[in-house]
Amino acid sequence: MPELPEVEITRRGIEPFLVGQTLTGAIVRHRGLRWPVRRTLAAALRGERVRAVRRRGKYLIIECERGSLILHLGMSGSLRILPASEPPGPYDHFDLCIGEKVLRLRDPRRFGAVIWWQGDANAHPLLAGLGIEPLTEAFDGDALYKAARGRRVSIKQLLMDARLIAGVGNIYASECLFRAGIRPATPAGKVSRARCARLATALRDTLNDALAAGGSTLRDFVHTDGGSGYFQQRYFVYDRAGEPCRVCGRAIRSVVQGQRTTYYCAVCQR
Repeated sequence: MPELPEVEITRRGIEPFLVGQTLTGAIVRHRGLRWPVRRTLAAALRGERVRAVRRRGKYLIIECERGSLILHLGMSGSLRILPASEPPGPYDHFDLCIGEKVLRLRDPRRFGAVIWWQGDANAHPLLAGLGIEPLTEAFDGDALYKAARGRRVSIKQLLMDARLIAGVGNIYASECLFRAGIRPATPAGKVSRARCARLATALRDTLNDALAAGGSTLRDFVHTDGGSGYFQQRYFVYDRAGEPCRVCGRAIRSVVQGQRTTYYCAVCQR
């Protein structure tokens, strides 16, 4: 699933094409996404002027004058800016039309979302309950320590709880825990203030490094121009079970936590 870096890279890619433009409509080829796409979407979008393109967690928000289009890439989705004349593929379920170009959603598994919301997008039920953004000044070791107090859930699962920290998924939770030297199964409530400070820094550094590398291209994710990210070439642990640790040489281990596979080094992470 595209996580915060991939969604932010997508936002940066589509922003120059959208802001200030007037939408000429939409084409919905398959309404059966994670939530059914409303039948009146094309009419609602036609004539709307785009004021801004924002990200909240893993959601993209295209702010217009009378509402916002909320997009989610689901498990395998991607967005591309294409000529309107480009024939759609079998998984191209939605086009946002901007004159001679379209913003096209490709979503093979159909777990993505296309939602028109009139009013403040932050008040939408999908966004209202999201936690702190990890790349903002508000997120630091103290904030993480406070969120972890009294919690028996593992520290890795806490990092992935969008109600506490927005946008962190399996890849970057595993990677930042390695950088911080913390075992993923450690109960969150037992992580000290000092280790929380180290983990908060590791999470920010990991996300920023991923942004600089263009994100992670795994399976279906591509940039808006069709290009790939390269952060997967720098993984310390994710998807490297059985391979030697880049630091100590011991084999990377894997374990299932909360129905997701976690990767870690038993030597470097305590």
